[in-house]
Amino acid sequence: MQKIRAGIPRPYNPLNEKGDIQMIPKHDEDFYGWAMANATLLKQKKYQEVDMDMIIEEIEEMGRSAESQLTHRLSLVLTHLLKWQFQPALQGKSWKVTLREQRRASRRLIDKNPSLKSKISICIFEAYEDAIDEAIKQTGFDEKTFPAECPYTFDQIMNDGFYPQ
Repeated sequence: MQKIRAGIPRPYNPLNEKGDIQMIPKHDEDFYGWAMANATLLKQKKYQEVDMDMIIEEIEEMGRSAESQLTHRLSLVLTHLLKWQFQPALQGKSWKVTLREQRRASRRLIDKNPSLKSKISICIFEAYEDAIDEAIKQTGFDEKTFPAECPYTFDQIMNDGFYPQ
């Protein structure tokens, strides 16, 4: 067991023996080291030494990432709803499974991030634009085949029993 562990580097520790920060890596050169060093500074309440501007940027990016993830998942649901509605001869189990998986993932994302509810309308708008492009690509149909605006309500999009006719 010792031989295996001998080759594994020790976890990053930004502290020296005295408990002081040794060095704070640059955000764009060593994100992990930067994050661990700044987390340590925050725990030590050394706020003057914290890279506050970059931490603010990272927190904002985390929020945008959750919104982007919701838009992406809704786009997958909408693409499959469009295919379901406009390619009824090809409806199958795999489409139902994809719809169920992406609806579930969307619900979980919203449950874990309730503030995303305020972004539902814009997410659906953006997701529908992406879904139209993907439906065109996957079906070969002309853009005019599909409604210009999303024809489904949020409740329909999220309803596991909803399959448009």
